[in-house]
Amino acid sequence: MPIVAQSTDTTDWVSRYADEVIAESERRAPGKPVVVASGLSPSGPIHLGNLREVMTPHLVADEIRRRGYEVRHLISWDDYDRYRKVPAGVPGIDESWAQHIGKPLTSVPAPAGSAYPNWAEHFKAAMTEALDELGVEYDGISQTEQYTSGVYREQILHAMKRRGDIDAILDQYRTKKAPAKKSQKPVDEAELEAAEGSGAASEDDGSGGTSGYFPYKPYCGACEKDLTTVTSYDDESTELAYVCADCGHTETVLLSEFNRGKLVWKVDWPMRWAYEGVIFEPSGVDHSSPGSSFVVGGQIVREIFDGVQPIGPMYAFVGISGMAKMSSSKGGVPTPADALKIMEAPLLRWLYARRKPNQAFKIAFDQEIQRLYDEWDKLDAKVADGSVLPADAAAHTRAVRTAAGDLPRTPRPLPYRTLASVADITAGAEDQTLRILRDLDPSDPITSLDEARPRLDRAENWITTQVPADARTIVRSEPDAELLSSLDDEGRESLRLLLDGLDSHWSLDGLTHLVYGVPKVRAGFSADATAKELPPEIKVAQRSFFALLYRLLVTRETGPRLPTLLLAVGAERVRKLLGA
Repeated sequence: MPIVAQSTDTTDWVSRYADEVIAESERRAPGKPVVVASGLSPSGPIHLGNLREVMTPHLVADEIRRRGYEVRHLISWDDYDRYRKVPAGVPGIDESWAQHIGKPLTSVPAPAGSAYPNWAEHFKAAMTEALDELGVEYDGISQTEQYTSGVYREQILHAMKRRGDIDAILDQYRTKKAPAKKSQKPVDEAELEAAEGSGAASEDDGSGGTSGYFPYKPYCGACEKDLTTVTSYDDESTELAYVCADCGHTETVLLSEFNRGKLVWKVDWPMRWAYEGVIFEPSGVDHSSPGSSFVVGGQIVREIFDGVQPIGPMYAFVGISGMAKMSSSKGGVPTPADALKIMEAPLLRWLYARRKPNQAFKIAFDQEIQRLYDEWDKLDAKVADGSVLPADAAAHTRAVRTAAGDLPRTPRPLPYRTLASVADITAGAEDQTLRILRDLDPSDPITSLDEARPRLDRAENWITTQVPADARTIVRSEPDAELLSSLDDEGRESLRLLLDGLDSHWSLDGLTHLVYGVPKVRAGFSADATAKELPPEIKVAQRSFFALLYRLLVTRETGPRLPTLLLAVGAERVRKLLGA
């Protein structure tokens, strides 16, 4: 393994974890690949909160790769988990799917119309596509394949032999209550709801049977459900008997040959830590209570499987502007695929890279996305001119490239809010869009829409999918004769000054100067006068003038930024609507 100097950047959380993981890997398994892990349950839409389960180890793994080490990022698809309930808001399903509750996710039919063979594959597909777009390099592991092929047979037999010890460990936590939640800055008020998570933190630990404790659950040979109870087990012969509470089926099998079942979650997870040699795996805040899977797993992996618990930072919730904390058991929650329709991959990566795992943050699907893009573009500019702070530079680097290379980016990154306004006004008409974008900077005109893609496409998608119809901009087809005839001398003179300056100011910067300058000139100041040189009344006059222009152009008192709106409407139509 190469000798690479540790990071000296103490402000970058990714580098700090990379230092720690490399040191731990060399202590535990010198000369072997560094193993980091994530787990995803395709029980429904895999949402942007679940993405933190992947992005946290991905960013650390990628930093380790940059230093020349071999890394394996395992993503365990927990597709052999039980189907818990019918999620709301998922197209193509109805309450008839309730008949499958208790079956493995890979045995549940996919939603109607799906191209995939089962429930798990249907929901995995969108996530794998998003991970590819995000540049996440990983080794995917299907737990259905692992269990049904007998990969874990030795571990299962070992756990059954040590069932009494496992029961004793679990019993230490069964009567403990979760502590009061530590306060953390909420993403919004709705996020103060209790975490539902993936269900792992409250997973059945195998207790409660009258025949004793067993850490293994068979899936029924008749109905395929896990509503089974082990009634007897013989350590020597591995003969196991069970009864199904759902269909009444009973069966006796040899566990040394039987592959239709799995370890209960609180035993399964630490078993995998030991089996895979995992060094780093984060967990959500729902795993922080005394009896949670991560806490109990640390003792089980050590005492039962002779392994070591991974370095495991707790990660906080991810929210959505205006929406409650996401839960994959609730339908209609935004997924990475949804986010990638309205923002470029580097921006989405940046949101996860710039915040420490224990810091909550939110992803904007509302107007806030425009401010977010402005912030990103300012960061880009600081990186270009060398004025960026070290931690911000590190987050930017992790956003735009991985150890494997750069992610695709827009060649001509025009402001997102400008592109969104243009898309709003043109309704996606490419000829009109190109005309407007070309006029933004006549000294260096854009010659093809491809120069503005994929950012342009993301802005168009945001307008069409996230902006309500009643908030869209509709330019008037005819002048508002009544309003124009009611204008006083000041209003008419302001419009005259604007119209006289259109031709000489026909660019984004020029029109910005013009529309802000008209009220200054009307008040006897220079159009170039700065805010410090002007009385407060000028701002009031500017707002009144802007409101007048919006009413004459789009019948409302607000709308897209006026310079962009004027460019979009076109000089000839502007003159008509302003009464020239």
